[in-house]
Amino acid sequence: MPKSRKKADVDEDLVRKLANLLDETGLTEIEYGTKDWHLRVVRGTSPTTPGTGANPAAAAAAAETAGAAEGAERDADHPGVVTAPMVGVVYTAPEPGEPPFINVGDTVAEGQTLLLIEAMKVFNPITAPRAGKVARILIGSGTPVEFGEPLLIIE
Repeated sequence: MPKSRKKADVDEDLVRKLANLLDETGLTEIEYGTKDWHLRVVRGTSPTTPGTGANPAAAAAAAETAGAAEGAERDADHPGVVTAPMVGVVYTAPEPGEPPFINVGDTVAEGQTLLLIEAMKVFNPITAPRAGKVARILIGSGTPVEFGEPLLIIE
């Protein structure tokens, strides 16, 4: 008689951490596992069919992700958006432990350094295209970004 397999408990904290990692990195899918188990978290898939045992918490997380995506689209269309001119990793301060270049509410001058993007071991300053007030900072330090991704908004 074959051994029956015991259903494993889901580590909800791990699932949340992986989902947050998806948001931080902009990835749509991540897999993690060991010899005994495997977990895959995917963002942006089609909704589950009623009656398939969908988790209400997962549905709420999916709705939150969709809302964030809509907010990102609005940010990308904002006339004062500053976008990433390259693929790389964003740094908001000149050195670890130092204060950030800018904060929300700061007034910046045209040409002022807003942040750095590291690409191929080179730190590239991203400067203000125009003078104005920093309305929103859309990324955090250490966040990978893609070309054209909204970084912040100057009004």
